Amino acid sequence: MMKSRRGWAALIAATLTLTLVGCQKREHAGESATERPRIGFLVKMPEQAWFINEQRAATEAGQRLGFDVVNIGVPDGEKTMSAIDNLAAQGAAGFVICAPDVRLGPAIAARARQHGMKFITVDDQLLDASGKPLAEVPHLGLSSYNIGTQVGEALVAEMTRRGWNVAEARALRITSNELPTARERVKGATDVLLKNGMREDQILDAPQRTTDTEGGFNAASPMFAKHGGVKHWLIYALNEESVLGAVRASEQLGIPSENVIGVGINGAGEAHAELSKDRITGFYGTIAVSSTAHGRDTAEHLFRWIKEGTQPPALTETTGVLMTRENWQQVKQELQL
Repeated sequence: MMKSRRGWAALIAATLTLTLVGCQKREHAGESATERPRIGFLVKMPEQAWFINEQRAATEAGQRLGFDVVNIGVPDGEKTMSAIDNLAAQGAAGFVICAPDVRLGPAIAARARQHGMKFITVDDQLLDASGKPLAEVPHLGLSSYNIGTQVGEALVAEMTRRGWNVAEARALRITSNELPTARERVKGATDVLLKNGMREDQILDAPQRTTDTEGGFNAASPMFAKHGGVKHWLIYALNEESVLGAVRASEQLGIPSENVIGVGINGAGEAHAELSKDRITGFYGTIAVSSTAHGRDTAEHLFRWIKEGTQPPALTETTGVLMTRENWQQVKQELQL
């Protein structure tokens, strides 16, 4: 009798154990089946309006399509590698990245392979050890040279409208030569100026240490001070933040706004604020590009690559639209900026 009771007790215990294990397995299987895919969106300057818009658009795409986005700022190489490791630990299957240094290409690719993660570059294309683009990595960015030519064409058109004598004008070219994107943008603008009567010696270089408003201000100030006899100034750079910094420098040195034409690139929040001012400044306009589209499209491409195996386009390049005081609200709405 005692043996029988013990046998039944053991059988009941075993049955309960198997039932619990089965329930746990079904629970885990249900969690796995309903778990949302996760991707990272890594940008080099998360405080800039352009990158804020990109990350916001990526997050909204995830909410619409059913995946989560982890937004991370990666201002240097060490934080970039750490962010990729962090994403892997969170179970992310891939990431979109605008790296702080395009020369990190081989290191980023190696770390992604180590974790079995797919990735897409946005805005700045990563380079390999020989300085060539990582062609095997899908990229969505600006057609840098063509965007630059749009800047040059806007400068020339406004200079002509104001009736300036090209021989008396000078162009302030704010440079960041370590970044291929920056080189291509300013080259595009420079080529247009040269084709329209400006000489090489009329284009003055102002190297910047950082590609923000402060960097543009610090680069431009000594050049304006050195060339105090110049009446008419054209200003162009990698982005609108740098141009806005140079415009602030011209104001500090007392150069009238009607003698300055600055054209930037991006079409983000700082440009909207400047173009909506009651007073006219030396910031004439910017070549607006949809940072919203960049964030949304790269996130969607990566999600479908992970979920469906659909390979993203190898290279997608966009151009922009001239945004000025007259049309900035319309352009903002059309490009969803």
